[in-house]
Amino acid sequence: MNYRSLKSSNLLKIKTLGELKAAGYQPRSIKQELRDNLIDRIRNKEVVFPGIWGYEDTVIPDVERAILSMHHINLLGLRGQAKTRIARLMVNLLDEYIPVVEGSELNDDPMQPLSRHSIDLIAEKGDQTPIAWMHRNDRYTEKLATPDVSVADLIGDVDPIKAATLKLPYSDERTIHFGLIPRSHRCIFVINELPDLQARIQVSLFNILQEGDIQIRGFKLRLPLDIQFVFTANPEDYTNRGSIVTPLKDRIDSQIVTHYPKSIEIGKKITMQEAIVKTEQKGMVKTNDLITDLIEQVAIEARESEYVDSKSGVSARMTISAYENLLSSAERRALLNSEKETYVRIADLYGVVPAICGKVELVYEGEVEGPVIVAQNLIGKAVRNQFLQYFPNPEKAKKDKRGNPYKKITDWFGDGNVMEILSDLANRDYEARLRTIDGLDDLVDEFHPRLSKAEKLFMMEFALHGLAEHSLIGKKAMDTGQQFKDLLGSMFNPGSNFGEEDEEDEDDDSRY
Repeated sequence: MNYRSLKSSNLLKIKTLGELKAAGYQPRSIKQELRDNLIDRIRNKEVVFPGIWGYEDTVIPDVERAILSMHHINLLGLRGQAKTRIARLMVNLLDEYIPVVEGSELNDDPMQPLSRHSIDLIAEKGDQTPIAWMHRNDRYTEKLATPDVSVADLIGDVDPIKAATLKLPYSDERTIHFGLIPRSHRCIFVINELPDLQARIQVSLFNILQEGDIQIRGFKLRLPLDIQFVFTANPEDYTNRGSIVTPLKDRIDSQIVTHYPKSIEIGKKITMQEAIVKTEQKGMVKTNDLITDLIEQVAIEARESEYVDSKSGVSARMTISAYENLLSSAERRALLNSEKETYVRIADLYGVVPAICGKVELVYEGEVEGPVIVAQNLIGKAVRNQFLQYFPNPEKAKKDKRGNPYKKITDWFGDGNVMEILSDLANRDYEARLRTIDGLDDLVDEFHPRLSKAEKLFMMEFALHGLAEHSLIGKKAMDTGQQFKDLLGSMFNPGSNFGEEDEEDEDDDSRY
């Protein structure tokens, strides 16, 4: 009988060691198991790590090579680079079920028992030893390295209560309470943020990784534990919060460096996959590719910003949270105005500032500026860069012999007009204010003639912000939205509108 060809339903019918032997079962290490199943996946052209985008030609091949080499793995990368996700997906490369001695605390293989309990039970019952089945989902253990983690947590300790209950002397190995690692025998064991583990605790892993024995309170147990170790670490941890001790690094066979998405398209795939969009939001809020591009561009700008700590990185969680905030900003506006549906606006992009502030670590200069100002500047830079993908470069447009397409707009503001685009404007008021600006409608018609009404209004607002970022008009952030006016006027008379609020301007006929 070919054990590996048996279906799960047939395996679960096997209840004793004798039946397991008759089925043709042979012990196999977890690393061999991962290797064999990976080979099958590759041969069948199956996706090994579904939902991991941007690593197809870099990280995933490295992980596959490490598994084929039967290596322990360290995933090294900045935060939010799917390190833990990759480790969790390795579970899918395990057999669906494996046999264990029933009641064993170390997931003992019936053919290769480790614990005293299983050895004694098999000696007593032989082929009648009861067998249980362990699902692949139960073969994954994850531990976050924190300063309070002890050797007892990971390896084990003598349990005085157990000794008293069983009336055993402390010299009896049955008094040992095993820690997480021995209990993960035949499993994948993940330690996240390995450098945060104290050096003396890291030392306790040496023998487990190399020699296969453990020591607990004077007991020297030869336990050839069968574990696939996966570690994760951030590069800056090597100098800031801790380090991986050299002998431990030497025992980790493969170190794989992860990275952030290398293109906006890949970033969008990750964001759309991970963002939690409520059912009511899907029906109420309409979006477009540009707004999602802008969110990904914000992350790119943050990773390159002099105000953001590059060693800390900018997690992909930032764009996910930002997209969720964006939809909620538009949803809130629709609810305030009793509208059944709405279209996203550039104003909603400024509603994601809280998501940015909580996801970036600032250097000293950034702290001086303040997180909100830095976040607004990042959004502004994203708009500036994406603007050039949709409209002519303003610098080159000034020299265009066919005429400057932005002249009517800048002239309108140059005549002293001021426009406020408030965050919570109703759709009708939003449209009226945008259409008031001379030349803005014509600009969008010239370069994007086939847009729907909602798309056109969005593009008009985008053009307005883009011109401000390219210093053709002035822009000022307010608590309730954005104010636009002539750039020179704001420079020569900053107190009127771009400094302290001027109550007299509220009655100005040119403001809408």
